[in-house]
Amino acid sequence: MIAGKVALVTGGCRGIGLAISEALAAAGADIAAGYFTGRAGAEEALPVIQRHGTRVSLHQGNIGVPEDCHRVYEEVMAEHGRIDILVNNAGINVDKTMRKLTIDDWHKVLRVNLSGAFYMTKCVLEHMMERGNGRIINISSIVGERGNVGQANYAAAKSGLIGLTKTLALETARRGITVNAVAPGFILTDMVRSVPENVLQGIIEDVPMRRLGEPDEVARTVVFLASEGSSYITGQVIGVNGGLYM
Repeated sequence: MIAGKVALVTGGCRGIGLAISEALAAAGADIAAGYFTGRAGAEEALPVIQRHGTRVSLHQGNIGVPEDCHRVYEEVMAEHGRIDILVNNAGINVDKTMRKLTIDDWHKVLRVNLSGAFYMTKCVLEHMMERGNGRIINISSIVGERGNVGQANYAAAKSGLIGLTKTLALETARRGITVNAVAPGFILTDMVRSVPENVLQGIIEDVPMRRLGEPDEVARTVVFLASEGSSYITGQVIGVNGGLYM
């Protein structure tokens, strides 16, 4: 389906990002997995991705810094020779109500979650346009679609990713590139596991399917959008949220 393709996955060594890296590798893609901190954690993720038999490389960088993005791009090109798929997955959160949110809190999250996707996309875009082919998949969030108390910065960034997705899809539709977003709901990751049990139960009761999502359910959606089977889909936001937002 995507055998022999090269996928760059930012934040690709943990949580949803690791599930995406592994699913793309299982579908036959070579993987360039990005991470910011925690080299030991990234190295632990390496054999998990490698077990599917494709080439895997690790790349450290802060995607909120344009120079880091360009360096990572150059590293991936030197290692793999091309980039067919870009998954803008890396993100952070600094959760506070608007009254308590500082200017630094605001810019820190926007810099990584929104500007970082812009920086990485700028790096790969000319390469994809020259080759007349490419898949760009931005990992947004249900929070970017409906908002959430205490996450004004995160919601703004994830909503901004949707606008970026739709605009870039229009600009590249005739150049063989598709640009889509995936908007996960509440997915069973370490961050969600840290939520108090009573709060978590309340979240589950709000989900029509009455359960949390699994990282691989998001990953399978990304694999589809990366494949030739999605060649007539661009500018779309695919919700993976158990019916919580329709």
